[in-house]
Amino acid sequence: MTPFANLPYRPCVGVLLVNRDGLVFIGRRSGGSEHVDATHSWQMPQGGIDEGESPAEAAQRELYEETNVRSVEPLAEAADWLAYDLPEPVAREAWKGRYRGQTQKWLALRFTGPDSEIDVRHPGGGKHRPEFLEWRWERLERIPALIIPFKRAVYDRVAGEFAALAVPAA
Repeated sequence: MTPFANLPYRPCVGVLLVNRDGLVFIGRRSGGSEHVDATHSWQMPQGGIDEGESPAEAAQRELYEETNVRSVEPLAEAADWLAYDLPEPVAREAWKGRYRGQTQKWLALRFTGPDSEIDVRHPGGGKHRPEFLEWRWERLERIPALIIPFKRAVYDRVAGEFAALAVPAA
């Protein structure tokens, strides 16, 4: 077995979806091996980057697969890749034990559609398994406190880097 410290990070994207009022989408996770804390079960959309896919392409695909959202405009891309480690027992179970955590490229997108476009119960046009039980719009500065502790430092960085974008649209 590969020592935990030698495992690679899974390349992923994270999406900060901001609406016209400057609020950010968060969803309450339906489960998964890396979500071991029911108190902090909220997160922004995120997921793996497929081979040959750019982070921007992956962000739009993942957003659709998790929320049904297609009506977006790009706002910004984080300057750096941000990483977090899963707790080792969780990492050994998640993703078949191949990764120690995730390295993420975060993108900010403006949601331009109506709230009725968001459908976390039938995401991806009903072709994908729901990852969220419910969703809501939240102020960006409040989101890190809702996130599972081992991801919180990444969310703090995302909130700081994109704070100027989480404002009402002009």
